[in-house]
Amino acid sequence: MEPYYNAWKTSKHNFVACVECHYPPGSPQTVLWKKFQALSQVVKYVTRTYSSKPFAEIEDASCLRSGCHSTRLLQGKVVSERGIKFDHTAHITEIRRGRQLRCVSCHSQIVVGKHVEVTYDTCYLCHFKGRGKGRDFQPLGGCLGCHDLPTKTFQIGNMAYNHKDFVTKQGIACQNCHLDVVWGEGDALQDRCFTCHNQPEKLARYNDIPFIHENHVTKHNVACFHCHQEIRHVIGEEPLGSSKLPNLNATPPPSPPVSETPGPHPTLAFDCSFCHQGKHLGQLEMYSGKVGSLGLPEIPSPMYVANVDCIGCHYQEMILDQKEKEFRGTTFKASEEACIKCHGEKFKGIWEETKLELQMTLSKIEEKLKMVQRGVKTEQINQVERWIHFIHAAKGEHNIYLTSFILRQADQILSEALEKLKVKAPDLSSLPLLSGGFCATMCHSKMGVQVPPETVQAFGKTMPHKMHTETMSCVTCHDLGGHKEVPLKKEIKPFCEGCHAL
Repeated sequence: MEPYYNAWKTSKHNFVACVECHYPPGSPQTVLWKKFQALSQVVKYVTRTYSSKPFAEIEDASCLRSGCHSTRLLQGKVVSERGIKFDHTAHITEIRRGRQLRCVSCHSQIVVGKHVEVTYDTCYLCHFKGRGKGRDFQPLGGCLGCHDLPTKTFQIGNMAYNHKDFVTKQGIACQNCHLDVVWGEGDALQDRCFTCHNQPEKLARYNDIPFIHENHVTKHNVACFHCHQEIRHVIGEEPLGSSKLPNLNATPPPSPPVSETPGPHPTLAFDCSFCHQGKHLGQLEMYSGKVGSLGLPEIPSPMYVANVDCIGCHYQEMILDQKEKEFRGTTFKASEEACIKCHGEKFKGIWEETKLELQMTLSKIEEKLKMVQRGVKTEQINQVERWIHFIHAAKGEHNIYLTSFILRQADQILSEALEKLKVKAPDLSSLPLLSGGFCATMCHSKMGVQVPPETVQAFGKTMPHKMHTETMSCVTCHDLGGHKEVPLKKEIKPFCEGCHAL
């Protein structure tokens, strides 16, 4: 009992005697039975036949007795220390998902050192198990059944974001950004039955779900995780939106040769990842801006920083007739409606214009590359080839800031190579994706942002900004590292002093 005693000493119940919970209020016969059970434990202790993991049942009557939590059901809805909304009345007095829950269904002890405390894993199991996956995931009660929308404005990178503006005004679902927040299936494997049972007649009822829950949860107050595997609920910890990207080139973990489905003829456990490895890796790297293998700086897309998952844009189902759909499945493609859905009508046309501008710029860079390849083939030129292939394969529109950076570097390398070959290089510096003007011409002008501002403050003076943009490109003075990240170049002051006395 020592681990349980130590956990009790540091718990919120350390002023309550053990028997107050472990002896439920009731008839003298109940007390006598509990005393007999306790006496049997003394015998086991003396004879050293006890287990280090004794099992105890706590009745709801012990929790709801007078002087303890007798008013808990009347209080109804509460908000936990973690900001989770919860209603004791509905969970204890009503049937939930076909189960009659008990106090210890949630206030259990499945963590060593925690004595009868809320285990949120139980909540996740009940609210998430069997509720779909990916874009079809529909948690029981919905996200806002447990969570309130954050009221404060968040600073994500260099962007301000307010949940209420998007969720209530734009009608954006939580799953558009927070998709990969549930990990695990919560399965109850048959192997766990052997921990407590060895009777064939009981083990034979493994698939009788109503019977299992009635006897374990309702009658014997068994905590859910004595049987079920864990389901985790996290935000931004492992999938897109974090510092970790899934390694899609890794060898997939071994799968069992046959399925666990009982039957006379076991079937193969088909795993598509054995054959289809590294799919969409380029798109992931482009979106996250993490492409170390190409010698590029980390420039994430603003939407990646805001934790927007793929379905934020890829939500339009490709139209297939039913005959095709039956065997080819369903694919969801990107749609301009996604831009409008989140950002409003002002964004109409921006995506198509971005793709056309990118296509045109790429074609001109590729023409320039062919001119260089006729006369020289260096490691730098090979790198440019890889960059261009990356933009094509990864769809550069996934991250226009990284794409613009790559195109500028490629154009500079190609221009220097042609200069060495004494071949006149076509000047592409005025193209928006090379000059840096794409922010103003493709977005700001449509959003009502003054482009460019008439004047700015620089070196303690007022500078005629608009006049300069008419004679030189944005990247002449600025490093473009992403959305709203346009610091002056470190060497810009000496450059300015060539014309001005600063």
